Amino acid sequence: MRFLLLLLGIGYCLSGEAADTTRRRFSVIAYYSGNGAEIDRYDIQSLTHIIYSFALLKNNRLHVSAAAGSILKKLVSLKKKNPHLKVALAFGGWGGCKTCSDIFAVPANRKAFAESVLAILQQYQLDGIDIDWEYPSIDEGPAGHAYSSADKQNFTELIKAVREVLGKRYELSFAAGVFPEYLYNSIAWKEVMSLVDRVHLMSYDMVNRKSPFTGHHAALYATPFQTISIDNTIRFLDSLGIARNKVVIGAAFYARTYITADTNDHGLYRPAKFNGFAVFKSYAQRFTAKNGFTTYWDEAAKVPYAFNPATRLFATFDDARSVAHKTRYAMDKGLNGLLIWELRQDDHQQQLLNAISTTLKGASPVSAK
Repeated sequence: MRFLLLLLGIGYCLSGEAADTTRRRFSVIAYYSGNGAEIDRYDIQSLTHIIYSFALLKNNRLHVSAAAGSILKKLVSLKKKNPHLKVALAFGGWGGCKTCSDIFAVPANRKAFAESVLAILQQYQLDGIDIDWEYPSIDEGPAGHAYSSADKQNFTELIKAVREVLGKRYELSFAAGVFPEYLYNSIAWKEVMSLVDRVHLMSYDMVNRKSPFTGHHAALYATPFQTISIDNTIRFLDSLGIARNKVVIGAAFYARTYITADTNDHGLYRPAKFNGFAVFKSYAQRFTAKNGFTTYWDEAAKVPYAFNPATRLFATFDDARSVAHKTRYAMDKGLNGLLIWELRQDDHQQQLLNAISTTLKGASPVSAK
């Protein structure tokens, strides 16, 4: 089973004004799918972007419901507290692009969609749009989602149409998978990256609900048994000449859990079946010694995991320590920044958000050593 996981991989002290300047340059992007009231719980001063998720297609146009519109207005109002904050809208998402392959195959539809994007950005005084088509050209999206080999070129044409209508005034980004089939088959990287402000790498779900074995779902570095990682994805983009200052990596504010077939190696890289999800704010109650769990740290991958040998329940996730490592990696590599999926999953102390902020200030949290 370890060999199977290997085959799925790809081969491949600031302070004061200086700190503030660095933080403005480094994007901290929070996806948000909550309501207007919940957002007041969070320290939005540490964010450069909030991306509301998700708007969907209505025929060939972007559609924002009345409820979503009121949330967008609330998010835009946060600029009074944080004048540097940008508020964007995400389109699509998992389960939200069922008709994308068919609709965006038609030039007139791409133009209509682009025009509807501009109208919505203007209506709600937003700063940009994030395109999340899961996934062009490959059969890795939700069941029933159409796909075609033509999607790759049609995605490029879609981005061209949106950029042409938006001009340079608005930001344009897209969310991208990090698994090999997506990297090699879904995107014409050089063409698309010349048109967008950023690519948002969904550098999590490296093992998913289809995986027949456990692993790290948000590995920073490859291991001898898992080569899918953030670092290998950056190496892949480097090999194409993609500018690092347009690349954002992701941190997972949630865990994936699996039931393993045995208790060997604390459940890591073992045959298993997907069990479910858990959000970060639940870890302190769920993955505890009282509940039979031991938490381990993988020094090679720079991520934690937890295992309960009695129930054979394995959990893979990010924590404050691994998020700090990801933030530092993005800074050291000259990347555009770090994204989080998603803001509501942090705990009431905002441990993960604080780990990002503390790292950006140049002080290493104790948990990140």
